[in-house]
Amino acid sequence: MNMPNSTAQPQGSAQKLYFAAWRWHFYTGLFVIPFLAMLAVTGLAMLWIAWIDGRDGERTPVVPQEQVHSLSVQAEAAQARLPDGELRQYVAPRTADRAALFRVDHEGDAIMIAVDPYTAEVIETFPRRSGWYDFADNLHSDLMLGVSGDRILETAASLALVLIATGLYMWWPRTTGWRRALLPSPGRGRNLWKSLHGVVGIWISLFLMLFLISGLAWAGVWGGKMVQAWSQFPAEKWDNVPLSDDIHASMDHARREVPWALEQTPMPASGSDVGLVGVTTAVVDLDSIDALARRIGFEERYQLSIPRGDTGVWTLSRDSMSTDSTNPTSDRTVHVDRYTGKILADVRFTDYSWAGKAMAIGIALHMGTLGLWSVLANTLVCLSVLFLCLSAIVLWWKRRPTKAGRLSAPPMPKELPLWQGAVLVGLAVSMAFPMAGLAFLTLLVVDWMILSRLPALRHRLT
Repeated sequence: MNMPNSTAQPQGSAQKLYFAAWRWHFYTGLFVIPFLAMLAVTGLAMLWIAWIDGRDGERTPVVPQEQVHSLSVQAEAAQARLPDGELRQYVAPRTADRAALFRVDHEGDAIMIAVDPYTAEVIETFPRRSGWYDFADNLHSDLMLGVSGDRILETAASLALVLIATGLYMWWPRTTGWRRALLPSPGRGRNLWKSLHGVVGIWISLFLMLFLISGLAWAGVWGGKMVQAWSQFPAEKWDNVPLSDDIHASMDHARREVPWALEQTPMPASGSDVGLVGVTTAVVDLDSIDALARRIGFEERYQLSIPRGDTGVWTLSRDSMSTDSTNPTSDRTVHVDRYTGKILADVRFTDYSWAGKAMAIGIALHMGTLGLWSVLANTLVCLSVLFLCLSAIVLWWKRRPTKAGRLSAPPMPKELPLWQGAVLVGLAVSMAFPMAGLAFLTLLVVDWMILSRLPALRHRLT
C-alpha cells in the first residue's frame, strides 16, 4: 500500500487547504478523542439504565388496588421513616403500578423514600443520586472534577465542533460524487477504514453537532455566561408578583432539574394578595395542592416541591428532561403562594424564548427521553462516535512512520492560500466558543515559544 508522505509539502491551493484542514483535524483529534469516547460510553450507560431501571426509584413496582391513600397520609409514612428530616419533594407515580416517591433531607443528605400509594407503607429508602446512572452522569458532566472538569469537557466539546468542520471539509465530494461520500467503498486495509470513517462521520455529523451544542448550553462558560444569561424567561411576564432573591437554579439538587430557560429567572415569593385563583379550600396543604395540580392539567407523573422559608412557594413541575413526560412541548412550571394558594406564575413551553424552546427539545433529544425510539437512535449515535474514535486510531496506526517516536501529523503548508479567511474563521470560532479559542491560543503560543525553538521536538511532532 502506498502511504502518504507526512513530511512532503502539498502542491496547489486545493491541496494546501486540504492539508491545513487535515493538520487541524489531526491535532484536534488528539485532544478530543479520549473525551468523545468517554462521553459516548457514559451516554450509553445513562440511556439504558434510565430506560430499564429508571432514576431515583421511579420504576419501583406496586400492586394496584381500588383505593389510594391521600397524599398527606403517604407523606406522613415517608416522614416517619426519617422523623428528624425535612420533607422537600413529592414525585407522583407515572402509572398505577408504580410507587410514589418522596424526598426527605436528613443531616445534609437527600433521601428518597418509595411509598406504596395503596397501603401507605414504605417500600424502599435510599440516598438520592447514588446509583450507577449518577456515577455515569457525574463523569459525563464534569469528570467528577467539579468546575475544572466542566471546563475541560467544554473545551473538548468546542474543539469537537472544529473536528466535525474539518472532517466535513476533507470528506466533502468535489470530483468523486456523493455516492462515495455517503456509501462505503469496497477495498481493504487503510482505504476501507478511511471510507468507513468518512461515511459514518458525514452521516452523524449533524446529529453530533446537535448533541455537542445542547451539551455546551449546560457548560459553565458558553452556556452559563454567554447563552443562558440572555435567554431566560422574563419574570416581568408574571404580572409583577413579588420576587425572591433566589433563582430557579436553587431548586436543583446534585443534578440539573429545572428547565434550562428558567434557571436564571428569580423565583416568585409568597406573602401577598396577588395571583390567580388556585386552591379553593380553606387549608393550603399537600392534599389541596395535589388536587389543584390535577385540576389544572398535571396528569400522571409530576413533581411537587415543598415551600422553604417564610416566602417559599409550592412548585408544580413537569418536564421531559426530568423524565416526567416524553413531550418537551408539554413542559410546565407553576408556582403557588404558600399562604393564599393563589397561582403566582404559570410558565409553559410556549412562554420560553426561542433559545429556551430549542434547548427543551434539544435536551430531550440529547438525553433520549422521548421514548424507546429516541433511546435506540441515541444508541446508534453513541456507537457511531465510538467507531469514529476507534477508526481514527486505526487510520493513524496504518499511516504512522516506521521511525518510532513520531506523531506523523500532516505538514502545515507554506504560503497557505486564503489564510486571511482562515484567520477570520478562527476568530469567529474563538468568539463563539471561548474555551476553543483559549485552546487555539495555547497551541499557537506553544508552537511559537517552544516548538519553533526546538527543531528536534518539532520534527517528532510532524
